[in-house]
Amino acid sequence: MRNYSFPIRIDQSRGINKKPLLQKPLTHRIAVKLSRLIPFLDDTVSSWAVEARLLRWLTLIWLFVGLAVLFSASYPVADVKHGDGLYFFKRQLITVFLGLILFNIIVNLPFRKILGVSHWLLMLFLVLIFLTLVPGLGTRGVYGTSRWLSIGGFPIQPSEFAKPFLVLQSARVFGQWERLSWGIRIAWLVVFGFVLLGILAQPNLSTTALCGMTVWLIALAAGLPYKYLGGTAGAGVLLALLSVTINRYQRLRITSFINPWDDPRNTDYQLIQSLLAIGSGNTWGSGFGLSQQKLSWLPIQDSDFIFAVFAEEFGFVGSVTLLVMLAVFATLGFIVALKAKNSMYRLSAIGITILLTGQSFINIGVASGVLPTTGLPLPFFSYGGSSIIATLVATSLLIRVARESNEADVVPLRRQPPKNRRDRRFLHRNKF
Repeated sequence: MRNYSFPIRIDQSRGINKKPLLQKPLTHRIAVKLSRLIPFLDDTVSSWAVEARLLRWLTLIWLFVGLAVLFSASYPVADVKHGDGLYFFKRQLITVFLGLILFNIIVNLPFRKILGVSHWLLMLFLVLIFLTLVPGLGTRGVYGTSRWLSIGGFPIQPSEFAKPFLVLQSARVFGQWERLSWGIRIAWLVVFGFVLLGILAQPNLSTTALCGMTVWLIALAAGLPYKYLGGTAGAGVLLALLSVTINRYQRLRITSFINPWDDPRNTDYQLIQSLLAIGSGNTWGSGFGLSQQKLSWLPIQDSDFIFAVFAEEFGFVGSVTLLVMLAVFATLGFIVALKAKNSMYRLSAIGITILLTGQSFINIGVASGVLPTTGLPLPFFSYGGSSIIATLVATSLLIRVARESNEADVVPLRRQPPKNRRDRRFLHRNKF
């Protein structure tokens, strides 16, 4: 008969032995921790705040609907270009897997720790943005654009990764604007300006405009004086006009938007095919996988114009359902911002909500002819590893703010003293 030894807990006050405590094996504890990296196996979700759980489910629904649409939209072009209809879909699955791991790491990290490293990550991606402009390092795309770096055979787009951390650092700076010296204010405004100029120089006017408007709206929500906001808005408009003047393809996009039927075989071809796809969807759509425009008629159907394929296959009802889902996501994001007890948390939630929903509505507006053609992808739908990882990071940051804003009520009102010198310095700097 085997002998088993158990740790015995002894009650010193009564001098009696209580029931043995069975410690779970180390492998089991490691497996539990690793399972929490996968959203479907995270057993802590049931204890989250309502807004955090709703945002999580909306994110997962948005993601998997987007994967299904990408499978349909990319199959024909992948089959023609690579001899494998699943080529783009399989590569997207790899980046989704990596993004979901980051997603679950971030939703379980204290938000103050993420804010504490946001400036370092922003500076890292700023350097990478300028490296794309170096001949031989940046990967050239259409119209001579240089927006990607090739790392290990996988192209990454630093401007996409910079978006969420630009939001966080903007919230951090504008959230404590009154307590900062003018030297620090100007230094960070210069950094933000370099980020925007670096993206504009690629050239990538649409991403520059989205990031610039997001930072500007964060500053507006923080209550900065209107004279500063007016000056930066004017400078942004002048930069946009200068970019359009220099880059001919950007001018052609604006002229084709004004009159999409002027040159239907050349500059207006893309928008016309997108409008034909959306119109062909009618009320209920042609059915999943049955789009006709994706069969070599609609350009960039797996990325910038993927909404047109979605609208053709799911019709007016599917399109309205997607718009309603985006509106619900935006509403939840602003509710999280209103409930946040810290100004930096509140501004972060506002910025991330504007970034995600604003980019979605701009992409849909472009595909439907409401806005001039841009190169912004549709979050969770468009093909692109950098885009989908950055989007998952952004949504996880919003969910983390929702968790801390709503679950803080269970914490005693009296603050606990910081555990170490590093925490004391951080709390002193950020006034948490």
